Amino acid sequence: MSGFRLERFRWWHIDEVLSIEADLFGAEQWSAGMFWNELANGHHYLVAIEGDALLGYAGVTVVSGEEAWVQNIAVRRQAQRRGVGRSLLRALLAEAARLRARGTLLEVAADNAPAQRLYAAHGFEAIGVRRGYYQPSNTDALVMRRDEECTDG
Repeated sequence: MSGFRLERFRWWHIDEVLSIEADLFGAEQWSAGMFWNELANGHHYLVAIEGDALLGYAGVTVVSGEEAWVQNIAVRRQAQRRGVGRSLLRALLAEAARLRARGTLLEVAADNAPAQRLYAAHGFEAIGVRRGYYQPSNTDALVMRRDEECTDG
């Protein structure tokens, strides 16, 4: 395991997160306002940091104490395949369990096989498709769900 650590996502991380968003998601990236809104609403967001470098980030929202929605998980290209995404996902699942969510859901691009494998390894199963969900690319999203009784992969 690498020397990165997970910390609470704070407003001062937004600029660095936006550079990762731009690189990974291009025209479909989140705006600063979207992240400000997530933080202002008290949603659970984390960053992965190594030294002074922000490697990745992730967030989860628990809806009405029943379901958790993974809002995003992103890891800087140079830091991928080092366990950063896995660590962030496990931390989000732990927060969902702490808040007693019965299930956790997420959307993932239908053409993002590495992310789908990560989610499947943690008990997520595809339950539907949202056609043309990601805009402007018109890419489909798979909706995946993990029930609370699942164990980590």
